[in-house]
Amino acid sequence: MSNFLKPAEIAAAAVQAGEEKARAAAGKLLVLGFLAGAFIALGALFDIRVTAAMPESAGTLKALVGGAVFPIGLMFVVIAGGELLTGNMMTLPIAVHAKRATLGGLARNWFWVTIGNLVGSLFVAWVFGVGARMLTTAPYDKAAAAIAVSKATLPFVPTVLSAIGCNWLVCLAVWMAMGAKDIVSKIFAIWFPIMGFVSIGFQHVVANMFFLPAGHFAGAPITWGQIVVEWIGAFIGNAIGGWLFVASAYWYAYLRGEAPAREAAQGTPARI
Repeated sequence: MSNFLKPAEIAAAAVQAGEEKARAAAGKLLVLGFLAGAFIALGALFDIRVTAAMPESAGTLKALVGGAVFPIGLMFVVIAGGELLTGNMMTLPIAVHAKRATLGGLARNWFWVTIGNLVGSLFVAWVFGVGARMLTTAPYDKAAAAIAVSKATLPFVPTVLSAIGCNWLVCLAVWMAMGAKDIVSKIFAIWFPIMGFVSIGFQHVVANMFFLPAGHFAGAPITWGQIVVEWIGAFIGNAIGGWLFVASAYWYAYLRGEAPAREAAQGTPARI
């Protein structure tokens, strides 16, 4: 027996997950959204803590090391449970395409999950980054500030385009994790696409809900206006990447004209 789902079976599982998410209560979305935001922020904090002291001469190795540790955040979301906006930018749209969720249900989910993700990210940035002094001493403060400045000063259109690439990879990680039937397989399905987007330097709106405020708290010369504009650009690009290149592509390939079963052919959809 195969230990993973076929792509068409993953598509059916994604539709079922999106349908359930569209009906979830606001309180549940807020709590699970908070957890997911905190989990992604912890992965980002891990990234900074292990790479801040690496010399510039390390070159791209520094990005690779940060990318290798950052994926713990999505592992927590998928395996422990959480509602992550960027993953929902795939599961809700594919359910809408399959007529198992409405645009209203999608907007409602994204609204509450965005708030939860933001609060969770800010919690980690302030409580651990500032309160626990994880990012207020050298070399971590300078590293956090440099990351924030690089993101906040990236022009709007490049931010959107970078965010498209980011969520194409993130949603592929979510997609493949849905297809895995055991924890080890889910970990590997998540690890490499997320390591890829972080090492490349793509823009992830939820990760940036941590990186930008954390850098601001650490002394980066950026304003909250710049931070919000970057979030908007990353949100737009992430939505395009997840909706168009994963949800729409796989709906067209595997579900167009079909009436997907209410249960995936095998296994249970991941709570992502």
